[in-house]
Amino acid sequence: MLRSFRIGNHRSFRDEHELLLMAAYAKDRDILPVAAIYGANASGKSNLLTGLRFMASAVRDSFASWNPGLGVPRRRFALDDDEESPSVFVVELVLEDVRYTYGFEVNDFEVLDEWLYSYPEGRKRVVFERSLNGVRFGSTLGDRAKLELLSNLLRRNALFLSLAAQSDIAPVLPVRTWFLEALHFRLGDCVQVDEAGIVDFLDASQADHDTVVDLVRVADLGISRLFTVSADGIDGSKLRRLRVEHGVGKWLFPLADESVGTQSWLGLLPTALTVLRNGGVLVIDEIDASLHPLLAGRLIGLFRDAAVNVAQAQLIFTTHDATLLHPPLGDEVLARDEVWFVEKDRETGASTLYPLTDFKPRSEDNLERRYLAGRYGAVPELSEDEFSKAARGVRDEA
Repeated sequence: MLRSFRIGNHRSFRDEHELLLMAAYAKDRDILPVAAIYGANASGKSNLLTGLRFMASAVRDSFASWNPGLGVPRRRFALDDDEESPSVFVVELVLEDVRYTYGFEVNDFEVLDEWLYSYPEGRKRVVFERSLNGVRFGSTLGDRAKLELLSNLLRRNALFLSLAAQSDIAPVLPVRTWFLEALHFRLGDCVQVDEAGIVDFLDASQADHDTVVDLVRVADLGISRLFTVSADGIDGSKLRRLRVEHGVGKWLFPLADESVGTQSWLGLLPTALTVLRNGGVLVIDEIDASLHPLLAGRLIGLFRDAAVNVAQAQLIFTTHDATLLHPPLGDEVLARDEVWFVEKDRETGASTLYPLTDFKPRSEDNLERRYLAGRYGAVPELSEDEFSKAARGVRDEA
């Protein structure tokens, strides 16, 4: 599970900020299953998520794919002239009841620092520490000759974790596996409905097929059944396609004919169910973009339901939907310690991340009303008079 994620000098985040998923009020859990991130348009909410995705891609690709001559493909805070300031990315994890801290600092050219610590039985153990002077290995790592060989192969712009995991160094494998297999992203710049993925998921297991059908049916989308059928591909191959039944055995439609909301729900379910079953983190940008607030609330509820979320999966998402803070049906969707805000400074352009708990909210507070009233910040300043003047072409004289 993810305990925290720290980021600095990435896109609109100039300074270091940390997203904590550790419970502040809950008595029955230490790590939270959900984190919701609110903020105005262009405040930097998405940049927090892309920072975690960059970290995962660096672990996966830096040694195997990054061009040695092109440095580090980071996106630093661009609204100042400090090109040398490093970008920092750090996660704290709990894997198989062992806590880990992994992080690195990079500039445009190279990895400046990188470290991995484990905490078996609560005691800090150095797995490795890397600086510009080389890599120092913890005393528990064996095969020193192999480790020294790997450190000599390490490029300036590649992470040691990326190299060591590919070389089957056992102490680093849990962390790298988490980045490669436990993190699932649905971000706005890359989301499209994967019909083939839906079909593969439905065809792989009758139980999964039935679960998806049930979750589509109870979502009140007017769908009664789902079918996968063979279709001829452009190259003459047989493809599997999804067909959606409305009514009872009367009308079958291709996925492309369904609403954006229906497509989004169907596209999300295979990943969500996989994460809920196996554990991991599902990261969604703008969860309310194509899901009705009540349906988004039900998805969040699956992660907060211990009877469903048996693998301690987590959901991190950005949203504008204030109704999730105080839902009309009265059922709690988000706990007070599961809510975060991102606000951008109008003068510097730098984003700030802070939790709702900073405001010491009471359980009986109407969080939606207080948020929309600006009590917590992270809302746009939208003057009705200024909108009217802008639409009429009226400009104030300087």
